[in-house]
Amino acid sequence: MGEQTQVKFPQEVIDEYASLGVDLPALFSAGHLGNRMGVHIVEASAERIVGTMPVEGNTQPYGLLHGGASAVLAETLGSIGSMLHGGVTKIAVGVDLNCTHHRGVRSGLVTGVATPVHRGRSTATYEIVITDEQDKRVCTARLTCLLRDVSPKDADNVPGASAPGTTG
Repeated sequence: MGEQTQVKFPQEVIDEYASLGVDLPALFSAGHLGNRMGVHIVEASAERIVGTMPVEGNTQPYGLLHGGASAVLAETLGSIGSMLHGGVTKIAVGVDLNCTHHRGVRSGLVTGVATPVHRGRSTATYEIVITDEQDKRVCTARLTCLLRDVSPKDADNVPGASAPGTTG
């Protein structure tokens, strides 16, 4: 658990970020929390983001998948989609996350699929459907992110990134 797999991006997106000195798969990893929880991003574009997470290690006291774990998976996937939609000049900041938990899961792997509901100039909203290994819906989530301009302060927190008008 915690090892990140290679994220799949369209080549034109990889090239756009690479021209700015940004390692796109590293930028769009699951982050420290997601890595600790075993989140793996298996597909990513602005139109569809897919990720998985093990139930083991992410349960509440009754042995069921913790609702907060589903929220982490959902926010990770929706944030990646929002960042890809916003492009290299924008940072996606989550402003609203809503999760409805439909059924409990005790073991195996859950899969989340994020698809856009709205992709505008200043906000992006994604619906994230999380299912179990039998393709039964476990959770439905919706994430809205504010898309704001990249600042030099943001670039300081992303290895290999630089804000517009600066050097990395």
